[in-house]
Amino acid sequence: MLINHLRHSPVTAHPADYPEGGYHPWHIHAEAQLLYAVSGMMRLVTKTGAWVIPPTRAVWIPPMVEHETFMSGEVLMRSLFIAGEHCPPGLNQCCVLAVTPLLRELIVRATQGDEHAANPLIQQLMLEEVAGLKNLPLHIPMPRDRRLHSICVSVLKAPDHGNTLEDWAQEVGASSRTLTRLFKQELDLSFNAWRQQVRLMEALPRLLDGESVQRVANDLGYGSARAFSAMFSRLLGESPREYLGALRQLSQLK
Repeated sequence: MLINHLRHSPVTAHPADYPEGGYHPWHIHAEAQLLYAVSGMMRLVTKTGAWVIPPTRAVWIPPMVEHETFMSGEVLMRSLFIAGEHCPPGLNQCCVLAVTPLLRELIVRATQGDEHAANPLIQQLMLEEVAGLKNLPLHIPMPRDRRLHSICVSVLKAPDHGNTLEDWAQEVGASSRTLTRLFKQELDLSFNAWRQQVRLMEALPRLLDGESVQRVANDLGYGSARAFSAMFSRLLGESPREYLGALRQLSQLK
């Protein structure tokens, strides 16, 4: 098991580029990591779930959390490593964060070796920016209950599956009321909310590859592009058109 040791500075930056299909095997860091991709998409996996990290977003990994990372497309990874005693309060678990334009520029400059990145005031600004980032629902938790696990694996394999919870209840031999209670108890999500997150994770790489919103919506079981766009906006805070437009602008800054 690879263990990266704590840096002497409160915040340090590290760039890493990966080809299509790149993979970083299981490892842990003694410090927290803010993992950001200038381009490409990453999927972070821990023992308790998975997170998708599209461009313009970052994932927060607390100290000593074992994880592996999968790359989709050519990934230009830029990371900030933050000493445990300097971690912003409230960031005790892995989560996907919406990176501000200011923090993006600070990360890019720091990973390019900008001498100002070591300035204590600049590092404090980085920490304050990280503390204020919006948490996005791009996490897919997995349940322990065998019946729920069976349902979740089936949905992960076919995100467009149209079964209702009542349909699944008949297949796994439990009442829909019991499954509803277990979803809330184990995952703190309803079945529909959990499935929406799976569908969003499936949709992002396809949209980034240039597929139309209408086609992605149809393939994932939505009645219309409007219904899909409403779900996308609710979870990411932007419509698919706005999100992809912002990515095209940012691609010129790499």
